[in-house]
Amino acid sequence: MFEKYMICESGFHNVSESGQMTGFQICVRIGYYRGMPLSSLEDYAVTVDGQRIPREDIRFSVGGRIFTLQELETTTDFRWQFGEIATVTMKKPGGLTPGMHDLEVTQQLRIPYTETRDIATARKEMTLVS
Repeated sequence: MFEKYMICESGFHNVSESGQMTGFQICVRIGYYRGMPLSSLEDYAVTVDGQRIPREDIRFSVGGRIFTLQELETTTDFRWQFGEIATVTMKKPGGLTPGMHDLEVTQQLRIPYTETRDIATARKEMTLVS
């Protein structure tokens, strides 16, 4: 429903630890019209320039807490609110090269009150500045 707002214009950059580029981050919003408990986020996929990031290399951060996608499955006491910006960090040794990149994000939500699934995909060309 709100796919065009899922990938934020800002927040796309490489991340480093101890002076080494270890990956990159994007900022995202929920693609549904209301907030959800994090356990309702069944899957989160990120593809960059046609290469899908492995699930185990993705970290999801909202409200100051960082989760693996596996941890999200059992996090019932924390919510991702509509309009709230989350940070998604991907492990990728060396990070991404500066310049244009094709980003695709797919989120799969389990809607608790209807027991249905909502799958939203957003794609955006973004420029990574060095």
